[in-house]
Amino acid sequence: MKLLTSREFNRDVSYAKRAAQVEPVLITDRGQPTHVLMSIAEYRRLTGDGESILDLLAMPEAVALDAADASREGAWDHRESLD
Repeated sequence: MKLLTSREFNRDVSYAKRAAQVEPVLITDRGQPTHVLMSIAEYRRLTGDGESILDLLAMPEAVALDAADASREGAWDHRESLD
């Protein structure tokens, strides 16, 4: 486990976050352990708190459609013809 003083943590939070991706980081204040910084994956592993069904079903970004795919007969267009 990585050990940082609160002064070191405050001076370089980015370093602490990078270190926490590898292993939990113990933060001390006046020589006494006060906090532990860890990745969300490690936290979820320890607590048994997995991803919810909403997290699993969420689309993080829109899917780009190829114009050739959209122009195929009836692809993505379910409107009735006005003819």
